[in-house]
Amino acid sequence: MTGLIVHEWLATTGGSENVVQSIAAVFPDAPIVCLWDDLPSRFEAGRVSETWLARTPLRRSKALALPFMPAVWRNLPNKDADWVLCSSHLFAHHAQFSGTARTARKFVYVHTPARYIWAPELDGRGNSWLARTISKPLKTLDRKRAQGDFSIAANSVFIQKRIEKAWGRGSQVIYPPVQVAAFAKDSSEALTIEEEVLLGNLPETFILGASRFVYYKRLDVAIAAGVAAGVQVILAGEGPDAPRLRALADEHPGVVTFVPRPSHALLSQLYSRALAYVFPSVEDFGIMPVEAMATGTPVVANAIGGASESVVHGITGALTYSFAPSALKEAVEIASLADSSACVTRAWEFDTRVFETKIRDWVQA
Repeated sequence: MTGLIVHEWLATTGGSENVVQSIAAVFPDAPIVCLWDDLPSRFEAGRVSETWLARTPLRRSKALALPFMPAVWRNLPNKDADWVLCSSHLFAHHAQFSGTARTARKFVYVHTPARYIWAPELDGRGNSWLARTISKPLKTLDRKRAQGDFSIAANSVFIQKRIEKAWGRGSQVIYPPVQVAAFAKDSSEALTIEEEVLLGNLPETFILGASRFVYYKRLDVAIAAGVAAGVQVILAGEGPDAPRLRALADEHPGVVTFVPRPSHALLSQLYSRALAYVFPSVEDFGIMPVEAMATGTPVVANAIGGASESVVHGITGALTYSFAPSALKEAVEIASLADSSACVTRAWEFDTRVFETKIRDWVQA
């Protein structure tokens, strides 16, 4: 059978791009169609086709391109295919081709219904003037097109419920792929001399907060958790929220150490050496908690969101509904008692090979 893979746009990095790469590995002969491709070297030459938006300045502004996307997805060129698999976090599930692909069996892997319009409280971009103006008509259109004759897989139970609420559609859950093997082994040999020195100067006991430094990641909670539990804190990453986080750190001298732009090898070591990894944000799934567990480190995670589906309270970490100091102290204490081998075992349940098997079975069933 011949197939087509559809994705919103291919950014240089990102969780949804990792999903597309895994899907592409399962179906190596399937061409990929996207709005635009910002890393052409990711796939072999000729495999990825872009839409006309890629030839306009709109590719540099998702907000300005947003109103055009539904029409672009609905008027795709002539393609031959027996099936079409859409990887969607905005409007890719609207995709409609000419040719045999127009009536091909369709599968939609949903990272989330568009947060801009369906969950603006979780995505600040949905609060812009433009997003608020077009939100209502886009909701109507999106719900209508989501009623098409296609099978849906959600990337978590959390998103499965959002799909039901937004579109009134049922779905199955296929968790996204995590490169567990890349974190389940000791990567200390790949460290640079500078990184080895940095690790040697870190506190013996610390909790870790690591991600992009953006507000919704709530890395301030990692600082609060360390203060509440009387434990040093390492914040790894960088981003626009760095000034706020550094100002908070200054309120607790000697507690917080920043590690900007950690390499994969360094991040793996930070995971494995941490008392616990703190993940307070509300995410669709959450890859980094699984990475931390793959190194044997327990996780303190928000009880709301996808991370609550990978972290097992009292077994591989702790889930908390509150960020009050007493609740954070208790969560760190519970997580610190988790068994390292249980964390690793749990992480393997979300390995890339598990995802690839389930995606193949879904499409070929």
